[in-house]
Amino acid sequence: MDTVAGGDPVQAPAERPGLPARVWETAWKIVLYVVLFAAFAIIGAKLTRGGSFGSVSWTGITVSLLAALLAGWVMLIGVERRPVGALGFALGPAAPREAVAGIGIGGGLIAAAVVLIALTGAAHWIPDDGTVPGYVETLAGGLAFFTLAAALEEVLFRGYPFQVLVRGIGAWPATLLASALFAAMHAANPNVRPLGLWNIFLAGILLSAAYLRTRSLWFATAVHLGWNWTMSSLFDFPVSGLQLDTPLYTAVETGADWWTGGSFGPEAGLAATVVLVAGTAWLLRTPRLRPSDEVRALGPLVDVPWTREPAA
Repeated sequence: MDTVAGGDPVQAPAERPGLPARVWETAWKIVLYVVLFAAFAIIGAKLTRGGSFGSVSWTGITVSLLAALLAGWVMLIGVERRPVGALGFALGPAAPREAVAGIGIGGGLIAAAVVLIALTGAAHWIPDDGTVPGYVETLAGGLAFFTLAAALEEVLFRGYPFQVLVRGIGAWPATLLASALFAAMHAANPNVRPLGLWNIFLAGILLSAAYLRTRSLWFATAVHLGWNWTMSSLFDFPVSGLQLDTPLYTAVETGADWWTGGSFGPEAGLAATVVLVAGTAWLLRTPRLRPSDEVRALGPLVDVPWTREPAA
């Protein structure tokens, strides 16, 4: 049986077709998903008058997220004959626990990187203008914005296309390919650096592990959210080159860019590399993570053996 680290089953070998057949089936399903996603995004952009994919705005991100979710749900219902919850956003008592745990893990990981930077004297914080109500508003607004942004990226890179890819070519090849695409998507971000793209590739592996260990997009999205929100709203660092100012204090980097990440943010620094590698190793090995009973009952794609359906 093929497994993800930690012993969770991913694919069963019984009656599994050959690699060419699996690759062909995987390819046409992903192409159909992309067509549906593009169609829904175009319709959403027209309805909202400009909420297009790639637009870093509330409307643009919301339209893209809804389009990505709808495309995945259509594929699950119409092609895979699975309930929509099988995508990874299952509703049940495990969802709040996974969300809270994910935010804590993601926030804790980036906090560890920031602590490394601060302890080496490479960054400090100075007072800035602002008010306490403004600070609270910034934290709440950042939480809402980064929730939408994280959910969009997780649905695209750990959602239906990734899950079909895992079932078709295996967990590690799918993870490496999806993580490379995840990094490539950030290549045009402001102040991008080679180490930043490498770390985003590593972050893609970490987030893929978060999904594969739990089959939960609640958990993977929460890890992603915790990382971005803590880095930006709490520590006032740029997130992948994007700066959102936090009132009351300002982060000042004084160390070398290769360590702090410079104007791209900690994600482009070696401190983040250390934390991402350590965090991924823990996610892959910890016995604390496993799919919930309600997730397994829905039949997520990466748990379903490859069998050929009988002819109608």
